[in-house]
Amino acid sequence: MFTYIYLGTNDLERAIRFYDATLASLRLRRCVTGDPDWDRMSAGWGTYENNGARELALWVGKPFDRQPATVGNGSMVAFHARSWTEVDDFHAIALAHGGPFEGPEEVAYVLERSNAQGFVGASSFERLPVEQAIVGLVKEFKKLRVDVNKHNRVG
Repeated sequence: MFTYIYLGTNDLERAIRFYDATLASLRLRRCVTGDPDWDRMSAGWGTYENNGARELALWVGKPFDRQPATVGNGSMVAFHARSWTEVDDFHAIALAHGGPFEGPEEVAYVLERSNAQGFVGASSFERLPVEQAIVGLVKEFKKLRVDVNKHNRVG
């Protein structure tokens, strides 16, 4: 329904890592523009052909006015998924690549629904409420059980 959606970011490299990982679960690939100036300030995923004459893409990049990117309150983007499995995969990958974990339940969700090997990056936990006691969290994490056979598969 759209030609493109452009989302501002203050950290283009981090945004590229996030969207490369999550959008791959929906079989969306990076757009190639052939324009080095454009590629220094933005990245896109989806379809971009004939210098944009045929385009259906999500772009993230630095704002054109060179001011800091801010939250677009009320903004929403919906991606087409072919199945609920793709929705679940997208969600698990988004959490594993910096999404806001609120506790051990979300980590268990990622471990159960992805090929994660048991490591979750610290940036994923930056949004944990400060008032949660570390001792309580450690107890909850110790309750997690990882299916070793599932995570040691080759191929």
